[in-house]
Amino acid sequence: MRSNVVPGSIFPDYELSDHTAARRKLSELQGGDPMVLILGRGGYCPRDRRQAEGLVQLHREMEVGYCRLVTITTDNLLETNEYRSGAGAHWPFLSDPRRLVQQDLDIAEYTDPAHNPMIPHVIVMEPGLVVYKIYNGYWFFGRPTVEELRQDMRAVTMKCRPDWDITPPDLRNAWQAGRKELFYPYGKTRAQTLREQE
Repeated sequence: MRSNVVPGSIFPDYELSDHTAARRKLSELQGGDPMVLILGRGGYCPRDRRQAEGLVQLHREMEVGYCRLVTITTDNLLETNEYRSGAGAHWPFLSDPRRLVQQDLDIAEYTDPAHNPMIPHVIVMEPGLVVYKIYNGYWFFGRPTVEELRQDMRAVTMKCRPDWDITPPDLRNAWQAGRKELFYPYGKTRAQTLREQE
């Protein structure tokens, strides 16, 4: 991973084709929510398939927790669709057969010249594509468990949602006064507010 992609940095806003062939930017897919980005080898890799199978249940939790999940691989569009369908996944899969992400992030897996994939990584992001945590998944157990990602989503959500704890009297008073901008989904995230103040 290139040296300037670290916790606290802004992750590149890549634009790639999704599993339906529509061009999508990461910022569009993230919206104002926390996001987990999977950078994988592709559907040929049994470790990637097992990881995706494990994420299916977590994705259902992420949906009700207003968090996003996206996968990028070096698979072509057909392989991307087969991988996504085979795993039973319902989140966006982005196809990068030209290996733009792999080259830009300097994560070519040189130990597999036959497939020329990316070194698998999991990037946990705060709103605004702010990197919260990076996992290197070259070895399977370097990848985060579902429980570790739950904990990460809890930490990021607590950090970015002003209404994480709605019990303080000042928040109750704000709601009653009609100040809904402090509450999700009515208001802006902390990251959006900070960007506007810069």
